[in-house]
Amino acid sequence: MTTHSTTPVNKASPHAPTSSEKPHVLIIGAGIAGLTLGGLLHKAGVPFDIFEKAPVPRTVGSALFLGPDLYGYMKQAGIYEEFVSRSIPCNSIEYFGEDRKMDFVVDFTPYSEMGGCEGRIIGRTQLYDILLNAIPAERCHMGMKMVSMTQQDATTGKAIVNFADGSEFSGDIIVGADGAYSAVRQSLYDELKAEKKLPTSDAADLPFSVVCVAGYTTPVDTAKFPALKEERSQFWNVLSRDKPYSWMTITTPNSVMCWSAFHYLRKGTTSATDNNLRRLGWGEEAAEAMCNDIRDFPVPGGDGTLTLADLIDATPKNQMTKVMLEEKIFDTWHHGRSVLMGDACHKVHPAGGQGALLGFHDAIALANWINVLPASPTIQELDVVFTEYKTERHPYATAAFDHARNMSNLSDKDLTATISRFVIKHIPNWLWKLSLAKMSANRPQVSFLPLVEDIGTVKSAYQASLDKTQKILRAKEEAKATWPTSAPAPIAV
Repeated sequence: MTTHSTTPVNKASPHAPTSSEKPHVLIIGAGIAGLTLGGLLHKAGVPFDIFEKAPVPRTVGSALFLGPDLYGYMKQAGIYEEFVSRSIPCNSIEYFGEDRKMDFVVDFTPYSEMGGCEGRIIGRTQLYDILLNAIPAERCHMGMKMVSMTQQDATTGKAIVNFADGSEFSGDIIVGADGAYSAVRQSLYDELKAEKKLPTSDAADLPFSVVCVAGYTTPVDTAKFPALKEERSQFWNVLSRDKPYSWMTITTPNSVMCWSAFHYLRKGTTSATDNNLRRLGWGEEAAEAMCNDIRDFPVPGGDGTLTLADLIDATPKNQMTKVMLEEKIFDTWHHGRSVLMGDACHKVHPAGGQGALLGFHDAIALANWINVLPASPTIQELDVVFTEYKTERHPYATAAFDHARNMSNLSDKDLTATISRFVIKHIPNWLWKLSLAKMSANRPQVSFLPLVEDIGTVKSAYQASLDKTQKILRAKEEAKATWPTSAPAPIAV
């Protein structure tokens, strides 16, 4: 068994060296949430390691809409300019029928002014590259599948994570950023279940009612797809009348088309209750099989004869994936030295466009609190900051869950969907702007980096992790100035 040091020397971070005065964080999962947290901890000089079970980065999927919610963070992290250079502006979603005629438009143009930054579309692979490049290579370990963890070793008092290759890493905090079927969450919940402390709702299977296949093409001919010539992303959603499907296409930079199709199942389906879903699996072959069912679905634009086949045939197999779209907000987010973030603790339907956004915001709040912890935090100290983290983030996750449900109703096939489409078509302009204003107000920033001027016309919402940790940081600085240099400043979290 290989045992690794809990205090690695970060030679690749001369501007933000890791500190022996900070806790060592083990992040399980190198998705958007995990990489964002790693990048922020790197900026803070907090020692960390990221572990990803995939042997190489696999950034399959479609495109993401990111708006003013992340402007401050991206400016602070120094990635905003690269994000802009690899993305394209977007201010609406257009809905079509199978006759390729536009039915209605969801316009969120006011959102940009309210938040102080234009919303943009970026391919998932492009975003992943930006986040990964912000982290020293030696901090990200690929092909590392977690098999077990120990919350607190009896000898060292540290948390320990064991991996399939026989190695183990120890640290002060374990962060589960490993997705909807999180190994960290499963281990954590097994422990709580044995102690009879796990809520019944957390023990239930993840429900889902939609299966999605998504991908992105190689560069395609703009004469065939003239929408790619537009300065703004053309985000088109096609609603079927008689098929249990909806599908969308999104233009992105460099003549790349992102696309996805959604298959609506019976409500409350789980992988445990549907043997057919377990049999079909979720690899490249399963994606290809689903693609065969949707090839003839019509796509707007071009000469009026385009279908999904034109996009599927331009998409390499390793650039498409089939996934379940689970929907659940877990009640238990932390215990002992472990804490969950992103899809590991809240999984929302992608129709709301807030799944990735939640992961970003989780990382910001969690990084703010980890940065003010002492080098070897006690379980009690961790419980305080993890509780603060959940208290701040849980209401936003719940709101995003409800919003995603409402947006998914636009594409669903039941009576509720019909009513939802009628409402969105006829919603008063003042009410729509009120909804956008509420969404745009959540613009968190990082407390340990210089703040970015807030230029949105809608006042930014109160951010507890920013306010409270700034006060702690100021108190530490004041204590350093007045406390004897031979003794540590007595600052408690």
